[in-house]
Amino acid sequence: MRAAVLHETGQDKLEVLDDVEAVGFGPGKVRVRVQATGLCHSDLSAMSGVLPQPAPFVPGHEGAGEILDVGEGVRGLRPGDRVVLCWLPACGACPACRRGQTELCLAGFMNAGTPNFRRPGGDVFGFAGTGTFAEEVVVDAGCAVPIPDDVPFDIAALIGCGVTTGLGAALNTADLQAGSSVAVIGCGGVGVSAIQGARLKGAAEIVAVDPVAARREAALRFGATRAVAPDRLADAKQQITAGEGFDYVFEVVGRSATARTAYESTRRGGTLVIVGAGAMDDVLQLTMFELFFDEKRILPSLYGGGDVLRSYERAIALWRADRIDLAGLITHRVPLSEINEALDHMRTGSALRTCIEI
Repeated sequence: MRAAVLHETGQDKLEVLDDVEAVGFGPGKVRVRVQATGLCHSDLSAMSGVLPQPAPFVPGHEGAGEILDVGEGVRGLRPGDRVVLCWLPACGACPACRRGQTELCLAGFMNAGTPNFRRPGGDVFGFAGTGTFAEEVVVDAGCAVPIPDDVPFDIAALIGCGVTTGLGAALNTADLQAGSSVAVIGCGGVGVSAIQGARLKGAAEIVAVDPVAARREAALRFGATRAVAPDRLADAKQQITAGEGFDYVFEVVGRSATARTAYESTRRGGTLVIVGAGAMDDVLQLTMFELFFDEKRILPSLYGGGDVLRSYERAIALWRADRIDLAGLITHRVPLSEINEALDHMRTGSALRTCIEI
């Protein structure tokens, strides 16, 4: 079958090969025919080494498709079922799951260390235990979440990561108050989803911050009340909050420099939500005095900061009710053979989300 493979960490191009085999099928597993997958910035981060991932590997973790086969012991799934792929499934039994913090379950991370593809030259991993830049993938049954028949595969794929992450940051992690002031730094697919979440919660002012003009324009269509380049954020802070700072600031870039800017843009007693996935050696520096004196809440948000399955259901319900725009997030569509062009769109910021049609 065909799949896009990164041979070595640090390479910036993928090679689309037709000699890749999805492996590992057996008890508790399902085989999925991938129909659509989104390109997320985390895929680029894994390719560059910012996010740890063994190589060679097939990127992609934001996918949807159809069940081809189910292994022994699998319940509730059968061939033909339409599913969204969850890269962070909950085991239901660990301490985090028992506390109700299923997004902190480590079972899904353990999958990333097990090869789920093979080529004649040896094993190939799937990014985050999935690897959706492939025609087929074998995953744990818990990674395959059934979706209703009226949800298109491309919409479902976005819900599998970016939409759930951005919406959840606003709805779950921040639980922001109506009438509040908000700034969102980084307005790709996840940032725009956070903007939509802030709009749903009734934020009075939502400032989108991004260096790319096309993304700023898009953010206004999705609910931002103002869109500025990073060098104009201080002006917006002065004009909207009289210099006090925003009630809520979302950092959706994953860099210490922008996190520091986000902290300084948050009012005393306000909330900074860290959404971007950054590098392990990128250190954010804060003084003990400012932590004490400013009393700002710093809230990391992993995968939307809430129960993933409920978040999927909520996103589908909001999409059905036309309360959120998911189709508008897809600015580019390309076949798997043009995956490197899609990577370029992501790097330049010209795409919110690119749908890879497998």
